[in-house]
Amino acid sequence: MNIGEASKASGVSPRMIRHYEKIALVPAPARRDSGYRDYDARDVHRLRFIANARDLGFSVGEIAELLDLWEDRARASAQVKALALAHIDALDAKIAQLQAMRTTLHQLADRCHGDGRPDCPILSELADPER
Repeated sequence: MNIGEASKASGVSPRMIRHYEKIALVPAPARRDSGYRDYDARDVHRLRFIANARDLGFSVGEIAELLDLWEDRARASAQVKALALAHIDALDAKIAQLQAMRTTLHQLADRCHGDGRPDCPILSELADPER
């Protein structure tokens, strides 16, 4: 199948398919006599795997590790679990950062009158060189 068909079957845009090929997450597909890429069901399966991992927030490096583990039938599931747990820890840290940002912004918004006056604690806080 061509790149458009592979895109439709996998849910990955042609642009991202080319990018994944460029960074070697996806091996270069066979080429037709016309020079067009020719994808097979295995390529589409790999693209879906990548898309699912991206949806869970895994980085490109982590996805490369997961792909290696996926293809290694002699792997220990402990390796996969360790990678997932490390990703959960990173997500938890990011959630904590986002919650702290939300709290700070909420406090600033509460202090702002939001009327016709020019003074605004939100802008003052953002301009504070000590922040």
